[in-house]
Amino acid sequence: MSVQRSRAGRARPGGGLELLIWYLMRITGLGLFVLALTHFLILHVLYDPAQQDASWIAQVRWSSLFWRVLDWSLLMLVLFHAFMGVRTVVIDYVRGGPRLLILSALYLLAFALFAAGTAVVMTLPVVPK
Repeated sequence: MSVQRSRAGRARPGGGLELLIWYLMRITGLGLFVLALTHFLILHVLYDPAQQDASWIAQVRWSSLFWRVLDWSLLMLVLFHAFMGVRTVVIDYVRGGPRLLILSALYLLAFALFAAGTAVVMTLPVVPK
């Protein structure tokens, strides 16, 4: 298996699942940058933060499919990027049986947070304006 060095100094995996995760980490990082900047600009430039309270969130933000998709996308990219980053650290520094245990717990936690986040975003009631 060939190992190439990236400009960042970290070895790029030669192929398979590790290479796919290596590329997905870069794509999700870029996606997080764009979505977080969009989220910030909309909430702090287009809307006045002084008028944003719980009723505004319920009536304006969560009644829009756009906001639900944007917030869900941001949440899922954060979850994937964070958990795959922790996975990389665990693989780099933990060996043997503890690695399997930690990775199993990590995947279980990631799935639970994915399911809970999706359930919250999809099932919050729409409050009429």
